[in-house]
Amino acid sequence: MDNSAALPTQRKEKNENQAGRIVGKVFLYLILLIGAVIFIFPFFWMISNSLMTLGETITRQLVPKVPQWVNYKEAWDQANFSKYFVNSVLVTLGTLTGLLFTSILAGYAFGRIDFKGKNILFGIFLATMMIPESVTLIPNYLLIRGNIIPLPGGTWINTYWALTIPFMANAFSIFLLRQFFAQIPDELWDAARIDGCDHLRFLVQVVMPISKAPIMTVLLFGFTASWNAFQWPLLVTTRDTWRPLMVGLYGFVQEAGPYTHWLMAGAVITIIPILIVYFLTQKQFTQGIATTGLKG
Repeated sequence: MDNSAALPTQRKEKNENQAGRIVGKVFLYLILLIGAVIFIFPFFWMISNSLMTLGETITRQLVPKVPQWVNYKEAWDQANFSKYFVNSVLVTLGTLTGLLFTSILAGYAFGRIDFKGKNILFGIFLATMMIPESVTLIPNYLLIRGNIIPLPGGTWINTYWALTIPFMANAFSIFLLRQFFAQIPDELWDAARIDGCDHLRFLVQVVMPISKAPIMTVLLFGFTASWNAFQWPLLVTTRDTWRPLMVGLYGFVQEAGPYTHWLMAGAVITIIPILIVYFLTQKQFTQGIATTGLKG
């Protein structure tokens, strides 16, 4: 058989395959570009409006002629954000401290220690992830009020404890760390036992240093959830003493009314800490998501 006659056909098929791959990549990139524009535009619009004058927001300009950086100071002062900001910082720090403590210990226990009923208990933990938050809202509220079990002080309404303790543990964080801890080679534990380590020392000196990525992932998720909390703080607080930033922003929306440029400036202020934390931890966050869950 003459191979020379088949060469043009093979070359044609190769060119068609390359053209098909190029078209596929262009189509994929086009979809990603459209998705990126849809995702980014609301943030662009928010930041742009926060730098406009009131007249420019009314005429719906796309970008301000002269950036009005004073809008951020006006929003900060008008909404009394300094008080709400401090409250959010204290609540978030307390919540993250408890979350890391419970998640690391429980994740290690489920991932590295064999005890009776472990799989059943872990299955119950996972089942709680399927329960909508709205279903648990009323029971948690009754618990905080002291209607279910006696609480120190009688009730935790309008207290720091109501804003932190209910969120110091969650099944997702425990599951995430458990999956990573279960991947750690047993040889490390055997070597640590030879050196006289118990589980607590092994966790602190060996497991935690090599688990920075998933721990930072838990930290980022916990920070975002605590900082953005709105419904629960609004429910368990009736005074501004412990109300966080998101509740303060809601009150500012009611008061500022038509002053869109101040409202957008206030919204930008509330998300700045989240952006800072994310950019500081994005490498660990990506690694934590990529390397967790490879072993059941």
